[in-house]
Amino acid sequence: MWQDLRIGTGYDVHRLAEGHELWLGGILVPSPLGAVGHSDADVLLHVICDALFGARAMGDLGAHFPDTDPAFKGIDSKLLLARTWALVQEGGWSILNVDTTLCLERPKIRGHVDTMRASIAAILDLPVERVSVKATTTEGLGFVGEQRGVSAHAVVLLAR
Repeated sequence: MWQDLRIGTGYDVHRLAEGHELWLGGILVPSPLGAVGHSDADVLLHVICDALFGARAMGDLGAHFPDTDPAFKGIDSKLLLARTWALVQEGGWSILNVDTTLCLERPKIRGHVDTMRASIAAILDLPVERVSVKATTTEGLGFVGEQRGVSAHAVVLLAR
C-alpha cells in the first residue's frame, strides 16, 4: 500500500559566548562557551523542529514560537520540540527517522551522542534507532571553526 511521505530539513545557527550554557539535543554539555538565544538556544532541537514543520509545510520555529513573545524567553527547547511534534502529527503523521549533524569545533561531543539520541527519541516517542546525531568540525574555518558559533542541520522523514 502506498504511503504519503514527506521530507523536511532544518538549519540553525547560534552565537557562542561566555556566561551561557550549552544545551545540545536536550542535554547540558559542559563547555566554557554556551549558545546565545531567546530560548535555551538548543540548536540541535531547533533544527529538528524546523525539519518537522517543513515536512508539513507549516512554516518554521519562529512562526510558531516567536522570539518577540516573552512567553518563550528562556524556554526549554525540549518543550518546543514536544509542542512542535504535537502540532505536526495531527492528521495521522508519524516519524520514520530523524538525521542530524551538529557543526561545532569544541567541545567534542562524541561522549554525549548516545544521551542526545535518547533525549530526542524520548521527546518524539521514537525508538532510539530512528534518531541519528552526528558531529563535525569545520577544520578551524569560518564562525564555527573560530568558535564564535554553532550550527546544525536536520532531515526528517514523515509518513501517513
